[in-house]
Amino acid sequence: MSASATEISPTAAGGTTPQLSTDYLNRHSEALMLLEMVPVDREIVGDLKAWRAVSYAEHFATSQLRCAADAAAAYRALGKREVEAFDGLCAAMDRLIHTATALLDEMPAEEDPALIVDVASLSLRRLIARANAFINANGQGEAAYIDPNAVQADIDAVMAG
Repeated sequence: MSASATEISPTAAGGTTPQLSTDYLNRHSEALMLLEMVPVDREIVGDLKAWRAVSYAEHFATSQLRCAADAAAAYRALGKREVEAFDGLCAAMDRLIHTATALLDEMPAEEDPALIVDVASLSLRRLIARANAFINANGQGEAAYIDPNAVQADIDAVMAG
């Protein structure tokens, strides 16, 4: 039985460069799963309201994963531009989750939440995929370039329908 990349410390496994970890994205994937369940059970909006955003650094500061120290070190080793781009992307995901949650919370019970859920889910999936590419590239190369204006334009386009 082999452990996943988020469970083994790269430096402990003989690697020399600490690697970012996708474990952080599980928080956003959890919110996505809850969001997609709202049309079936509107009470899940309460769970979404309880969801809290945390930064990558905060996540790994409290993580019990063996790779947590390496993931935090890899983040600290990123350049200023990469940190700003990644943090901006994460902030966009957080805003999207909170905005969709607020819209769903204010929606009358007789209205169908499907449109809000569909639009928000599509956009959140795209943002998670971008963040995943950044992390898997360890913040290097083309995946490291995240244009915050393009992220916002994508969200605006999806919300415009």
